[in-house]
Amino acid sequence: MKTKKVWIPAIIAAVAAVLLLAYYFYISSFHSNGDHLLTSPEGRGLSVHSHTEERPEGGAEIFKFLGTLAVFLGAASFSWVWFKKKMKSPSMLVRKTGKCLYGVHKLLGWITLTLVTVHGLYFLITKPDDHKIFTGLSAFTILLMIAGYGFFIKRIRNKWMRVVHRYLGILWAPVLLLHAGGSAIVAIIATLAVWAVIRMLERMPRSSS
Repeated sequence: MKTKKVWIPAIIAAVAAVLLLAYYFYISSFHSNGDHLLTSPEGRGLSVHSHTEERPEGGAEIFKFLGTLAVFLGAASFSWVWFKKKMKSPSMLVRKTGKCLYGVHKLLGWITLTLVTVHGLYFLITKPDDHKIFTGLSAFTILLMIAGYGFFIKRIRNKWMRVVHRYLGILWAPVLLLHAGGSAIVAIIATLAVWAVIRMLERMPRSSS
């Protein structure tokens, strides 16, 4: 496959994700204007939406947890990027961790995709009017493409496949941040912390490795 053609599916997915986000902001702006309606003395003009967010109950809590779990599993899978070029690291701990992540990288990716799919389908069915669904669809579009490139990396002989796969993973982070909020922030901080620990371990004397 030609180099330029490899980027086409990723570009289409990125454009689709951006359009979904644009629609989300449009809908959010519309609802935000409705929230600022004041109640008149006669009781008219009641605000359409409450400012307080209700905590999910029952099944919703479980499926929300699945989404949160997917965020952290996705972050663990992405952490392989930090170890990929460290397989000959002077730190034995870094080398062993890298080999472990190499072995579970694909598995974590597929589990993440499965959990996100289940999580998304539940809320798509039970809360179709929730405009936050569009940020979820945006994140899912990118994740689906990440999985697709990961699946075809060894089947399509093109050096840019891994580059696109990695860039999509980076692109997924801000979209996920918008959708998952605090969970995504913690996951991103954790992956950056892993990178910092690697640097610290490699600067330690070899005798302590």
